[in-house]
Amino acid sequence: MERVPILKIGDILLVSIQLDMSDQTAVQLQEDLAERIVATGCHGVIIDITALDIVDSFVGRMLSTIASISKVLDAETVVVGMRPAVAITLVELGLSLNGIRTALNVERGMELIAAAHADELDYQLDDDPDAETATP
Repeated sequence: MERVPILKIGDILLVSIQLDMSDQTAVQLQEDLAERIVATGCHGVIIDITALDIVDSFVGRMLSTIASISKVLDAETVVVGMRPAVAITLVELGLSLNGIRTALNVERGMELIAAAHADELDYQLDDDPDAETATP
């Protein structure tokens, strides 16, 4: 069975899907990714689907499931590199990919995750009554 590589880049895990996803490969990716999120403490997951020419309902559901698992483990998911034909197919299949942010490329995906993480840190500081506040 082939495995999808998961690379760590800073605080982000990059998953580049370069092969047709069998059911077994997709389930293994979900397990591997969850383990890597916990092991690394990363706050972002980028799934690059540039190489996918076609998707089916299973792949769409798999992306949603990965995003849900990542969210529970405190990591934001961004899918990048979606081709127009893939987007059209997902919409036709009725898969809106709730909870998944998308970006045109890896660079923009990294920017989205960085912005989301910065907003989360600001929110946590605003909620912390013991946090020091600077007064001008």
